Amino acid sequence: MKIGYARTSTVDQVAGFEAQEKALWDVGCDRIFREQVSATGKRPELEAALDYVREGDTLVVTKLDRLARSIQHLMDIIGALQRKKVSLRILTGGEAMDTGTATGRLMVQVIGAIAEFERAMMLERQRDGIAAAKAAGKYKGRKPTARAQADQVRELAAQGLSKVEIAKRLGMHRASVYRALASA
Repeated sequence: MKIGYARTSTVDQVAGFEAQEKALWDVGCDRIFREQVSATGKRPELEAALDYVREGDTLVVTKLDRLARSIQHLMDIIGALQRKKVSLRILTGGEAMDTGTATGRLMVQVIGAIAEFERAMMLERQRDGIAAAKAAGKYKGRKPTARAQADQVRELAAQGLSKVEIAKRLGMHRASVYRALASA
């Protein structure tokens, strides 16, 4: 049985999400687990997919970066799949890599290491760019949205809404609600 896993980091990435799902259905996946969350956070659908697969199944993803956030994370996932006698297939650039073969396992590890390197380089360039912008006086950081909504937080709290409900209504984290109320 082929089990697909599709992920995008944000709900705004609709086209990428739909493209992943189409590719997974096109290769014959019987079931697809989907989620739109950051790779660094909790991924309940990935956990569900890893729990769902059985001996002889193949977990299919469109790209390696949709599955793992680091080479260590990738190796943990591959280890869990191997213990269950499940292979991993990655549909990268039209040439599938499958951990069911020795060559496939090698390629997944090499591509995983390269992907981790690319991510580290991107973050390094981002930090350099921010430092240069700060030095030029052009970097202000992100706008403090929670502070800007402090009056609304206090108003909703005065109406008797719970902190969780206030956070949902204003689209902010619950901790930001507590900070806004504490600064009053």
